[in-house]
Amino acid sequence: MNLVSEIKEIKKKFSSKILFDEKLSKYSWFNLGGPAKIIFKPKNLNELSLFLKKTNGLGKIKVLGAGSNTLIRDGGFNGIIIKLDKTFSHVSLLDKNKIIAGSSALDKNVSKFALENSVSGFEFLSCIPGTIGGGIRMNSGCYEEDMSKILLSVQAMDFEGKVKVIYSSNISFSYRGCNLDDNLIFISATFQGKIDKKSSIQKKINNLTERKKKDQPSKIKTCGSTFKNHYNFKAWKLIKDSGCAGMKIGDAYISEKHCNFFVNKGEARSEDLEKLIQQVKKKVFDKTGIDLELELQIIGEKS
Repeated sequence: MNLVSEIKEIKKKFSSKILFDEKLSKYSWFNLGGPAKIIFKPKNLNELSLFLKKTNGLGKIKVLGAGSNTLIRDGGFNGIIIKLDKTFSHVSLLDKNKIIAGSSALDKNVSKFALENSVSGFEFLSCIPGTIGGGIRMNSGCYEEDMSKILLSVQAMDFEGKVKVIYSSNISFSYRGCNLDDNLIFISATFQGKIDKKSSIQKKINNLTERKKKDQPSKIKTCGSTFKNHYNFKAWKLIKDSGCAGMKIGDAYISEKHCNFFVNKGEARSEDLEKLIQQVKKKVFDKTGIDLELELQIIGEKS
């Protein structure tokens, strides 16, 4: 039995939403991407586990969070996209300075919750346009802060439907990355901050959001920073100094406000953005000898 036939059988027994040939453009901040063969939106842990046990080995699996850091190719995704339901977006206080959050909780909502409960250390999350799960996977951060500094543990499920708890002391974090297995679906995470005055926390949030407004474009179809910074060099400066400012392919172009933000002006294809990325990467390498590494992820098949 093939993947689609197997999942059509499974669908009869599930309350969770299962979609076929769903356009992925609506799930990406670029508003780009072809269809996914399957999208599964689990309502609870039990159905997620059962689904994985039934489909393990039948096709490739990818978890998609807020879509704020992902370029989905025009050919779509020839496999299973897992999009966790709002059930997985819970946020609660575990202790006076410990917070547990579902992996589909938005970073900014966790930051807001921390503020409401006088817990400091989460202010930077107010500037991250993603979810907790994606943030752990890529060790999201900004302004000298990142996930690794507040994470205590992560609860995850493997592709066989088994749940495990992984403590941060057993995770090797790097700049915009970690060594956690790709065959893990993050379910929730526990964080620790410090008790502080709400006024002090609010002031930090205000300062960070003002810096972001000043430095970065907003209200456009972009997925944030395209390339990782390179040791002592900022990616945007390498791009600018290599003569890439103002480059475009079709409706894919580089933001005038921030050279590391690539934008879909309206009618771009994923192929246009990917070509623009490769051209910039080549120009920077030819000029500086530095091979820029992508911060956003590119998934799916070329058309």
